[in-house]
Amino acid sequence: MDLLIGLALFLATIAVMEGVAYAAHRWIMHGPGWFLHKSHHRPRTGNWELNDLYAVIFAVPSIILILGGVQLGWGAWATWIGAGIAGYGAIYFGFHDVIVHRRIGHRYVPRSDYMKRIMQAHRLHHVVETKAGTVSFGFLIAPKPEALKAELARRGRAGVREPAADRPASA
Repeated sequence: MDLLIGLALFLATIAVMEGVAYAAHRWIMHGPGWFLHKSHHRPRTGNWELNDLYAVIFAVPSIILILGGVQLGWGAWATWIGAGIAGYGAIYFGFHDVIVHRRIGHRYVPRSDYMKRIMQAHRLHHVVETKAGTVSFGFLIAPKPEALKAELARRGRAGVREPAADRPASA
């Protein structure tokens, strides 16, 4: 396979993965997979949470495609798509786990309008502690924060976490 075609397939896979991640987040993680994902909407008490198992689950197709492309003769297309899935996973990890949730310490402060927007959208997603009522399920593409705030207000702020100052001391 031509290198340019492979790179195009890799980049297209990363783009498609945003849609896959949106769908998985909205209809799996906030659906039947909530039993794992709810740990991510609660304060983390250690380095790991049950939600981290999704990283393993979503890595499986990437590993299978790369293995199939490199070792099983499926073709270079499988390797490029598997690498694209892994590339999206790396972007997701860097944005979501490192930048937004600070699971690895850093001093990064978002300055661009884009980074501010997606970080605020993700934080608005996390103000809801329940399975339903959340907004903004994407990771790299997000609605304007004003629209998300309006949607939360329209829903009567159902499931929205109390501000820390308003919680009882025993909570």
